[in-house]
Amino acid sequence: MDYTPDEIMVVCISRCIRDGEVVAQGIATPVVAAGYLLARHTHAPNLYFSSAIGQGVCHEPAPLRLLSVESLWLDRAIITIGFVRGVIDIFPRLCPLEFFRPAQVDQFGNFNNIAFGKNYKSPRLRLPGTGGIPDVTTYLDKVYLYVPRHSRLTFVPDLDFRSGLGYDESRVQGSGPQRLITDLGQFDFNGENPKHGMRLISYHRGVTLERIQSKTGFRFEIAPDIQETTPPTEDELYLIRDEIDPLRIRQLEFLSGSKRRTLLHEIIAQEKDEMRVPS
Repeated sequence: MDYTPDEIMVVCISRCIRDGEVVAQGIATPVVAAGYLLARHTHAPNLYFSSAIGQGVCHEPAPLRLLSVESLWLDRAIITIGFVRGVIDIFPRLCPLEFFRPAQVDQFGNFNNIAFGKNYKSPRLRLPGTGGIPDVTTYLDKVYLYVPRHSRLTFVPDLDFRSGLGYDESRVQGSGPQRLITDLGQFDFNGENPKHGMRLISYHRGVTLERIQSKTGFRFEIAPDIQETTPPTEDELYLIRDEIDPLRIRQLEFLSGSKRRTLLHEIIAQEKDEMRVPS
């Protein structure tokens, strides 16, 4: 059955989740949100969600939307905690699983969401910023990464800045990332020696090892039992397309320029139609 890069990534994210976990969601991460929702619809019905959007903890998650997403999360909150309190007080106790999207990542799982360019005061491009990343990546054990568009722009031998902590000898608690999922394959950091860095554990259908290496700015290990990523099931694809994200909000993370703008307008128009009260 045919599927798209966004769909295989959603499925891979979903399969990282265990039932009963607390999962944390960022502000602009629809691919991650879709993966969490897929897990809840399938093998993890007892998930709890900590959302940076609603700044609270929910058991009933909000559907994927753009215009009304804040009120949807707030309406479902068991408790509203606030962003700062969540990062420094609640998260160390709940130990949630969280996916981050790095703008740059090195072979040891350190990553950058600050800026491109070595001059902080005058960078080539200012990125969204760190949020709570410098805090939580120093103590969480369940840090995961995802990259919708695998390229040498993201996978670099040296970061311009470091906002997320990977495998580093200076750590006193927590661990580096457990898994890194891209539109080409899946990596872990659990090789014979974690100091060696990323290890490719599966490649998506139609992707070669040579292509993955050519789009990565450093050498990585290859797992001895590497295999093709297990494809989505028909049920998983139905849930993604018809129940979880029929508006295709997840695809915004894979597009840029005019294609992204066009899809954005289409989503907003569909949401307005849904919200419109019949006269």
